[in-house]
Amino acid sequence: MDDARIVELYWDRSETAVVETQKKYGRYCFSIAYNILFSEQDAEECVNDAYINAWRSIPPHKPSCLRTFLGRLTRNISLNRYNRNRAQKRYANTELALDELAEVIPDPNSEAVESDNMVLKEAINGFLETLPKKPESFLCVVTGI
Repeated sequence: MDDARIVELYWDRSETAVVETQKKYGRYCFSIAYNILFSEQDAEECVNDAYINAWRSIPPHKPSCLRTFLGRLTRNISLNRYNRNRAQKRYANTELALDELAEVIPDPNSEAVESDNMVLKEAINGFLETLPKKPESFLCVVTGI
């Protein structure tokens, strides 16, 4: 079925418009969504949302190129889904991860950290003192960590 006839079906509010759109442009819209999202399930949902948006917007609009119109709808919906998915992943467990790190990483101003630093400093200086002293090499003593 040609695009003009499909658009007429939308104007007539015939449900076969969506069926014909899916037959003609389903794979095209799916490939757009999948290439953005890399998820079959999300891509299918975006394509279905594009059909709903086409159904809602075609009676006021009359697209001259249905393929471009559907591609744009699918792309915009997919990009919105991509941004939403990324935002959820970015902030989903940040607080939990930081809480777990707080249990492992000690406070840098605590006495235990300063005590550990002194032990480490003494161990390094002790090792450096055991090295042979040669005139051409320099002996470095750790003064602070």
